[in-house]
Amino acid sequence: MIESPYLTEQEKSDSSATFADRLQQLLQDTTVSAFARKVGLSESLIRKYLKGSEPSLMRADQIARKANVSLEWLATGCGYQYRQAEVVDQAALILAHDITLQGLHARSLALPEIDKMTLVVSVYQFLRSHKKADGYLDEHGGKLFSSHAIASYIDARKPG
Repeated sequence: MIESPYLTEQEKSDSSATFADRLQQLLQDTTVSAFARKVGLSESLIRKYLKGSEPSLMRADQIARKANVSLEWLATGCGYQYRQAEVVDQAALILAHDITLQGLHARSLALPEIDKMTLVVSVYQFLRSHKKADGYLDEHGGKLFSSHAIASYIDARKPG
């Protein structure tokens, strides 16, 4: 896996953690009995998984859905832990913000906040759409995209 300063801890794989370890993480604030009820499985089955037994794909998916975590994270430890409709990729957002501000600073541009935010969101969307499966964010491509976006912004505001 390619290391990047822009990968969050949630996106890095922990190959030493097991399904049982991740399941135990989900139980931190509850009892085995309450968790079993929440996910619709028997307490004995949850205890079996906590002791190291691997669930079927169907059971793992059931647990993931009912616990609102991603199946990928639960099964492998990779990716985002929580399953949400719109997850903000903080690593991509931070990188987009840094790239955009560096590009504006290099051109000595002071923009209204709404225009800066619009550029950051554009770079963020570029980074998210080009993110590799291993979590690598294309910083070089993001800088090129940002440069073009800033140039377009300047051109659109030229008089005449």
